[in-house]
Amino acid sequence: MTMRVTQGMMNNQLLRNISTNLHRMNDHQNQLATGRKINKPSDDPVGMSFGLRYRSELAANEQYESNVDAAISWLDYTDSMLGQANSVIQRVRELAVQGANSTNPQQALNAIASEVKQLYSQMVTIGNSQFNGKYVFNGQKTDIPPYQLETAMTDPIDTGEIKFEIGVGVRIAANVPGNQVFGEPDDPNNPGTNDNIFRVLDDLVSALQSGDHQEVSNILGRIDTVNDRFLEARADIGARLNRIELAQSRLQDIGVNLQTLQSKTEDADIAGVITNLKTDENVYQSSLSVGAKIISVSLVDFLK
Repeated sequence: MTMRVTQGMMNNQLLRNISTNLHRMNDHQNQLATGRKINKPSDDPVGMSFGLRYRSELAANEQYESNVDAAISWLDYTDSMLGQANSVIQRVRELAVQGANSTNPQQALNAIASEVKQLYSQMVTIGNSQFNGKYVFNGQKTDIPPYQLETAMTDPIDTGEIKFEIGVGVRIAANVPGNQVFGEPDDPNNPGTNDNIFRVLDDLVSALQSGDHQEVSNILGRIDTVNDRFLEARADIGARLNRIELAQSRLQDIGVNLQTLQSKTEDADIAGVITNLKTDENVYQSSLSVGAKIISVSLVDFLK
């Protein structure tokens, strides 16, 4: 049985086709305007789920990169402070060598002791170094200065580590507690038995002021021990920096890969979108042209 096609059916089909063409042209215009082929979940539900996952992974990766930058900055600053401390120790050693010379008169020894006192104060200043308002040598108690000028050799130091997460389940300490470089504080029950840098400097001042050349000579060995400890700490910092920089390079590569995957999933092919849009515009114009001819046909036209 042949279905009868009426003018109303043709008009309705024409309007549906024009609406479809407009909808398709609107989609391509949105893609061209936003540069994205997925502008709402219904555009591509599967692609949207992948895109959200890539965004989440990118956000986590960016946080790891931020942690790496913070850790590198902290370690670089700590290494610079230890470099300054090394310079102080080298100067102290030079003065101790001079003071160990038994030909020096007491006046010269007093002058050397005066300079060592100033170096002691400088070492306390280094021990209280701050990075972004945080004391770098007081473990996790970064809001409290670790050393006081009068009690530096006995001040207890917090030994907690400040760790930065630089990857999934990967945490690395970026700080160096003061006891690892300046030495353990004096034991109240047995003072003066360790090589705390402040105790060494204080003993050196006392030996110089008393004119004890032999004791000054003995302290030279303790100064060398202190210097070795600083060098070991700097070597450890260098090893940590190397590891963190490798992690930084890896995170940068991961970031590039994730951005590439996200772009393939979400970004529109601009050249293809422009081509499709021009095609849609031509189709739309053609449908309007054909529709004008269909709608213009009426009974009056046949009576002419």
